[in-house]
Amino acid sequence: MNGVDSDSAPSAEVGPVVFLADVRTRVERELVERWLDEGNWEKLNGTVSERPSRLLLETAKIAGALAGRTDDPLVVPVRVAWFPPEREDGRYARWSDLLTFTNPRNPNVVAQRKIVQRSPERVQVLTGEPARLSELRRRHRREAGEAGPQSLARYIHRSAVVALERSERLLIGDRYKVPRLVAEQILDSAAFQRRLKGVADNTGISFKEAFDHARDCLRELVAVQSRLATDLFSQTMRPLHASAWTVHADSSQLETLRKINRELPLIFLPSHRSYADALVLNDFLARHDFPRNHILGGANLSFWPVGPLAKRAGTVFIRRSFGDDEIYKACVEEYFAYLLSKRFNLEWYFEGGRSRTGKLRPPRYGLLNYVASALRVGRVKDVVIIPVSIAYERLHELDAIADEQRGGKKKPEGLTWLAKYAKAQRLLAGSVYIRFGAPLSMRERLLSAGDSLEAVQPRGEEGPGERSGAKRKALQKLAFEVAVGINRVTPITANSLVTLSLLGVRDRALTVGEVSAAIEPVLSYISRRNIPTGNVGVLRSQSGLRAVLAELTAAGVVTTYSEGLEPVFSIEPGQHLVAAFYRNSGIHWFVNRALLELAILDAAEAGFVDPIRDGWSYANNLRTLLKFEFFFPERDNFVQEMTEEMLIIDPRWKERKPPIEEILERLEQSGFIMAHRVLRSFFDAQLVVAERLAARNAYDRIDRDALLNECVKVGQQMVLQARLHGPESISTELFSSALKLADNLGLLESDSAEVGSDRRRFAAGLGAIVERIRVAEALDPSNRKVLPGEYP
Repeated sequence: MNGVDSDSAPSAEVGPVVFLADVRTRVERELVERWLDEGNWEKLNGTVSERPSRLLLETAKIAGALAGRTDDPLVVPVRVAWFPPEREDGRYARWSDLLTFTNPRNPNVVAQRKIVQRSPERVQVLTGEPARLSELRRRHRREAGEAGPQSLARYIHRSAVVALERSERLLIGDRYKVPRLVAEQILDSAAFQRRLKGVADNTGISFKEAFDHARDCLRELVAVQSRLATDLFSQTMRPLHASAWTVHADSSQLETLRKINRELPLIFLPSHRSYADALVLNDFLARHDFPRNHILGGANLSFWPVGPLAKRAGTVFIRRSFGDDEIYKACVEEYFAYLLSKRFNLEWYFEGGRSRTGKLRPPRYGLLNYVASALRVGRVKDVVIIPVSIAYERLHELDAIADEQRGGKKKPEGLTWLAKYAKAQRLLAGSVYIRFGAPLSMRERLLSAGDSLEAVQPRGEEGPGERSGAKRKALQKLAFEVAVGINRVTPITANSLVTLSLLGVRDRALTVGEVSAAIEPVLSYISRRNIPTGNVGVLRSQSGLRAVLAELTAAGVVTTYSEGLEPVFSIEPGQHLVAAFYRNSGIHWFVNRALLELAILDAAEAGFVDPIRDGWSYANNLRTLLKFEFFFPERDNFVQEMTEEMLIIDPRWKERKPPIEEILERLEQSGFIMAHRVLRSFFDAQLVVAERLAARNAYDRIDRDALLNECVKVGQQMVLQARLHGPESISTELFSSALKLADNLGLLESDSAEVGSDRRRFAAGLGAIVERIRVAEALDPSNRKVLPGEYP
């Protein structure tokens, strides 16, 4: 059970043996008795020196029979395993199986007798890995200290169940790896009980009150998994994604992850763009027999009946806010440490919620803190983080997201919401791409960032200063690396490029030829940079491009006018935020190019000789303004990346110093202008926020919610006045990021008259950037006006 010392492994002379039979019915007891009477143990493991003892797996019987023994018997757990019928897609339980009022993985007595008689291949007696009683006692003392016989019996019971689960998993697959008796193990832990006593002493409650509250918290928190629920949950939720998308993923990447997982736990941190993310990823993992992740989700999704079923299939619902509940915090931390120490894999969305714009949101660090804590106190030697990109060609839920960005209220999740969502998911939405980034050792990252993984002071007693600052910085750098890892493997899709082109020409309609001409240099750039792609190959032919435009038209994102000489295409009114979502899923690949274009234009205006060497500060200032929108590398690496972009415009730039006029000409001739396509909506949103701040009295308190509502309304006016590029700039998510930037720059303080002038300078600077983007827009061949009599 959980391993045997090599010197105690079964040999020709086993010695005394005790079988712990995990049986629940008379039929199971008869099968185990027959299996033992037929001498199967002797055939498999050598000779038993005496008739083995046979105990039911009950704590009271274990305590009475084993706790006081002075010899050292080999303890062997044994169980009867039942399997669903063989089907085309494997041995999975279905809802239809429950019509017989029995669980095919745990059938009732009547069903068991029928299976034994008619389908004996569906039943098997199995044993878990044995262990000597002395070894079990040693491990128990290590975990619980000098506890009584009942505590030892509970430990032996749990160890037997875990050993049997492992043996059964060899037959049914790793996807059914589930923890057992988790809350009981945590509550029995001497270390956890000491922590509860400390909380009780600090809060003035009794240990019993603290223990009872911890038990309630763990019941709320711990995912009580079952194989039946796992099958039924997958079957129930699969229609929410299987009908909508064709999944494209590289299963060969799983072999590397499987090898790592044999030694270390994994944490999957995917991008979060849809409610279906967890379903798509875990269905892919299950179909390749990968252990199921413990998915950490918000309590808002725990509604009946999906919530209870999801909890039994491995979903962990965590409160959005812990408040001052120190016992709940302790339970979360201990639960994390337990799962990681047992090599159970975790999954959560470190952005804190679904993306509202299509690109990655800034990371949240709270849950990573709990993992770092488990590392620091030695509960696990390392944790490997897997960045995961989940990219969709189309999403049916974007209309609701767009409505929220225009100031609408988020619809609460519930049965009505789920029914509408399921109905929408029956419509085809193209492909979804799953890509795994390079695995990241959390231990290595924390150590390299100056964190300390040695034994620390008791929780809550660490003072401020360099040490706590190093820990915070280490997690921030780790989260940044995760985000970069996701972006590096996120593919550009055809819809992303088409919406990139159509949004870049304001509300002007384009012919197929014009869209193709706008996309062609982008495809060349993608090829040169070796950027990962989805289905963009279809855009290389006009027939393929027409098909993509037709799909976007059917989805209501693009409008088609075909009553003239030839069809023309533009963004459907009211769908600019949806189109921007598709565009933004891939724009991180073009941000440096866009910054370089603006640096070149600034250098040309200022008369600089070299836009990088002489105009570097301008690009760096833009980078600072966008730090809450995109993930930029350290400054030295950023300079290198900008240099690489410059060499695409002028391959001989390092060897000579071409005049700025020549560089500007090369830029214009490339036909590849990105600044207005990529950066305009972000700087437009910042301009709205900056102007609304500048209009306020310096001493007035800033009501953030009121300010955001005002920005939505005033931003709409500015669009109508053509001061902003388009409606995709009117987004509460973009305004919120701009507000974070203003706060970071000290512009929300209201105790000094100087804040007013700082705000006005901020607004004026953004106005200048927006005007420079207009200049870049004018260089784009797609925005060249068609002269009278000239056919485009």
